[in-house]
Amino acid sequence: MVNQKQQAMSLPIDRKMLLSIREAAEYSNIGINKIDEMLKQPNCPFVLYVGTKKLVKRKAFEEFLKSRIAI
Repeated sequence: MVNQKQQAMSLPIDRKMLLSIREAAEYSNIGINKIDEMLKQPNCPFVLYVGTKKLVKRKAFEEFLKSRIAI
């Protein structure tokens, strides 16, 4: 039986709804520290807190990046 973590790892990043900071960094080619800094901003449109863990809403993150020319 495959556990949930292994199933989540087998799903391509572009098909996931939520990304870890590491996955978001890999997906966007933006550094982990920069993404973490962006997630700490007030009213960040693409952060989801699960307890103390921060996850990135992939579609909102993509839209945010499309609307920017610099971060």
